[in-house]
Amino acid sequence: MAIPHPAQLSTPSPVSVVRPARRDDAGQLAALSRPFALSGALRERPADLYATHAAEFLVVESLAGELDGCVGLKTYGEAGVLYNFCVAEHRQGTGVGGRLMEAALERAQLLTLTALFTATAGSGALFLRHGFTPARMDARTPSGWHPRQGSRVLVHHVR
Repeated sequence: MAIPHPAQLSTPSPVSVVRPARRDDAGQLAALSRPFALSGALRERPADLYATHAAEFLVVESLAGELDGCVGLKTYGEAGVLYNFCVAEHRQGTGVGGRLMEAALERAQLLTLTALFTATAGSGALFLRHGFTPARMDARTPSGWHPRQGSRVLVHHVR
């Protein structure tokens, strides 16, 4: 068997794309988020809420049309809050979360936000790897944002 010349090797095609969510993604967003809500990692949200707030979400969609991950970005003046960040169990550890985080940080820059907050019940390792640092709920956090009690609050200074 002949070994192909490097120019003949095909480059792998992407297995998913990051894109803004659409209203018709609401059912898949709810289904993707449900296991995390049941475990206590996320707040339970009805499918119609995902439809109403679809413009806040970024999703990772597989070439088969399945949603592999999502994150919401809600703005509060010059600050933003990442929420409902989740990656399907079978896609965890494959870079989906990192791609979502990079897309969310890019969106925050395009929106000219100065700070991006999040709250997590977990270790927050992905957030920390992307420049988030521990924060306190104080005058700099968005008013009207109410993270779950006991959550770890993190901040990323966008500019």
